[in-house]
Amino acid sequence: MKRRELIKYLSIVPVSGAVAGAIMPFQSSNAEELTYEPTLQSGPKRIAAIISVYFTGSHADVIVGKYLEGFNQDEMAPYPKSKIVSMFVEQFGERDTNRNDISREMSKKHNVPIFRTVADAMTLGGDNLAVDGVILIGEHGTYPMNDKEQKLYPRFEMFLKITDVFRQYKKSVPVFNDKHLSWSWRQAKRMVDISKELKFPMLAGSTIPVSLRIPAVDTPYGVKQKYAVGISFSGLDIYGFHLLDGLQAVVERRKGGETGVRAVQCLEGADCWNFIDQNEWVKRLFDQAISHSETRVAGNMKELVKKPAVFIVDYNDGLKAAAFLMTGLVQDFTYAVDLDGQQKPFSTLMKLQAGRPHYHFGCLVKNIEIMFNTGKAPYPVERTMLSSGILDFALESRILGYKKLETPELSRVRYLTSSESHFFSKGWDSNGKRLD
Repeated sequence: MKRRELIKYLSIVPVSGAVAGAIMPFQSSNAEELTYEPTLQSGPKRIAAIISVYFTGSHADVIVGKYLEGFNQDEMAPYPKSKIVSMFVEQFGERDTNRNDISREMSKKHNVPIFRTVADAMTLGGDNLAVDGVILIGEHGTYPMNDKEQKLYPRFEMFLKITDVFRQYKKSVPVFNDKHLSWSWRQAKRMVDISKELKFPMLAGSTIPVSLRIPAVDTPYGVKQKYAVGISFSGLDIYGFHLLDGLQAVVERRKGGETGVRAVQCLEGADCWNFIDQNEWVKRLFDQAISHSETRVAGNMKELVKKPAVFIVDYNDGLKAAAFLMTGLVQDFTYAVDLDGQQKPFSTLMKLQAGRPHYHFGCLVKNIEIMFNTGKAPYPVERTMLSSGILDFALESRILGYKKLETPELSRVRYLTSSESHFFSKGWDSNGKRLD
């Protein structure tokens, strides 16, 4: 058997170009021969972690760390059933002195090797696919920004390297992708298309849809929706995605399922305030959603929020949604939805734990584990594909002078989620330890 070099110390890998279509996948004339069969062994599933950078508090830390250190990241049970058996780390973080790499420390401590390439991490240095699942975390690290103020994380490029291995060995395993599928709609859609071509389960997205909800309610399944509002904070790209993924999780349950998005627009500043003032439904649902906030700052909203922004989303079936970023007013995620035939809107807080062990990431890991251990994603990857696309077009609207953009690409997205809910409802105790 040919052996590849396994290393635990290596230099920073140069950043590859993040241009749509710039990297072509491994070409195989036998794609139809690829198979996916859930591993039948009773023992833990073997997972490869493909990571951009790993420092304390990074997404790698709060996801992979739960596999290595337990859900509470205290070296005590409970642990996820699956086990991390290999890592690939693209950058080691020394270029940011406040965010020092801990991947090599964790590698030594938990006897999980760091490999030189994505392929080696998936084959464990051998000549066959040697893992039962893959976690892809392309978040944080030193990467360029484009003119739309999107950070060009290499999730798409890493995904192609993962699926190249599937093509090479004519076998695939489940893949989880953290946060956006890609900053680019074209790349996000291509990732989902490849998952279907190669017949492997795929899960993706934010922690927001699965985090603690107060009250612990979900939108009624199969009920028509007319309007929806979400409120959050922070940057348009980095938290705009979380806001939209949470919104999509509550609106996708409406009658007829998801039927696609026909138009998207971004507004900022005075235009954002005017949009609220000029639309009764917006003001009403905004007030309903923010009533659940636990972080709202008292005072005049228009004075507190220096850079208000809203993403306006027109769905094919007539649903109209508005997702607000209100930095200075709140530091949480709240939603409200008008339901057909019901006087009172659905509304809830999707709550995050500010400190360790970051309960909401444990909720996400539990859903990842469902896929690894059953071979089926608990909710559709198309949710995150659509959220990624809405954000990409909204930021395009912004740089085109806040123009309303018709989105025929997004209008073709169709999917139906199950009636089952996947959020958590118990939270954490006075010591910060998770209760469920």
